[in-house]
Amino acid sequence: MAQLIYALDLNIVFVALPEIGADLGFPGQTQQLVVSAYVVFAGGFLLLGGRAADLLGRRRMFVLALAVYAVSSLAGGLAGDPVVIVAARAVQGIGGALLLPATLSLINNLFAEGPGRNRALAIWGGAGASGLTIGALLGGVLTENFGWPAVFYVNVPLAGLVALAALFVIPRDPSRGERRRFDLPGGLSVTIGATSLVFALVEGPELGWADPLVVGAFALAVVLLVAFAVVESRSADPLMPFRLFRNRSLTVGMTITFVYMATFGVLPYFLTILMQSVHGYSALETGLAFLIPSLAIATGTQLGERFASRIGDRNALLIGFAIGVIGTAGLAVGFDSAAGYWRLVPGLVVSGVGQGIVWTAMWITSATGTPAHEQGVANGIASTALNIGNAIGLAVFTAIADLGTDGKTGEALRAATADGEFLVVLLTAAGMLAGLLTALTLRRSGTRQPRPTPAGLSTGDQNEPSMHP
Repeated sequence: MAQLIYALDLNIVFVALPEIGADLGFPGQTQQLVVSAYVVFAGGFLLLGGRAADLLGRRRMFVLALAVYAVSSLAGGLAGDPVVIVAARAVQGIGGALLLPATLSLINNLFAEGPGRNRALAIWGGAGASGLTIGALLGGVLTENFGWPAVFYVNVPLAGLVALAALFVIPRDPSRGERRRFDLPGGLSVTIGATSLVFALVEGPELGWADPLVVGAFALAVVLLVAFAVVESRSADPLMPFRLFRNRSLTVGMTITFVYMATFGVLPYFLTILMQSVHGYSALETGLAFLIPSLAIATGTQLGERFASRIGDRNALLIGFAIGVIGTAGLAVGFDSAAGYWRLVPGLVVSGVGQGIVWTAMWITSATGTPAHEQGVANGIASTALNIGNAIGLAVFTAIADLGTDGKTGEALRAATADGEFLVVLLTAAGMLAGLLTALTLRRSGTRQPRPTPAGLSTGDQNEPSMHP
């Protein structure tokens, strides 16, 4: 349910963006701040969120994150000017950064490594795909019938109910036998550094790469991330233990999450531009158009679990990326100003199935071999790579898509936009090949057998050494 809400919010706000801009007086070029404020803070706080889940308790952080989500959503719905809604989205991003690692860490600790955990991650992934569908549809329905504030208000009761249910359903956090430091210098340096990096990547295409604000953000990110590396190398209890990267599954999984969001992850943005700016779809029509690909992704998440359990993570990733390359290349055919929606459908279905397979398999891979007490930070590492991959992918591909649109208006602009996006979709298909090659570096294996767990004891209750991948 938490993942459903998290995914729902991504599309529900995106579909309502034109109405938000018109009502609150956003100039066209600044409407993206409603999206980027969320992306910047979600990307910057993920590693800190993962550490907090490990040290303060997974259930505690899960409930806190949902509370932050509910309050910031209420503030967003009540916003009467651009500053308030951007601030609300920034806080919502922090809530998302606390929620995602806590959710993944709960799954990876409550379910033993192997088929049981794979199935749980597939259900979690399917909920995310369903959230994208529901978000797109609900965003269109709510915006057209009740106005854009409704897309924020809907999160309030949903997040509140899930937080309340968590207190009754999720086991209490175990008491900590040893005291561990939070690593404040490391936490501050990586959070501000990562936030600055994502800000520069997100705002670079809008403000210009030579803009002093963008250049300054890049410089600050470099300084702070270097400082973070120095702090971590000298810390007795580091926020991000570098020894975790000796686990090949985590390293490969982290790399694949980056590639995934830089390729598969940017497609919804360009599909929305094609539907609304080129073909003139309404918010509701755009939401309906996302129904088919979201169902395909949900189907792929379940296939990803079956493949990972039966033929191994490596083979599941290879199959997912191969299907994704074929489907995305076919999807490019529909990026034509004169083409109808149904020309997109075959590519949407095939690409969506590949996307779902990779989504489930990459999280299974990232979680493999990491000890229970460090699952939060490991998930924070993979999730940070996910967000940075999305920011870099959008920055690069948006710049490429806009190359031929300068000075054009009307039908010429629509045709140029579709042509630029056609090239971008082909490039994302090529980028998926990099994911396939990365997956080849995983060790060949069949299904993994989890270590035996004593009766009545979850993997989260054990403080055992790392399981080798």
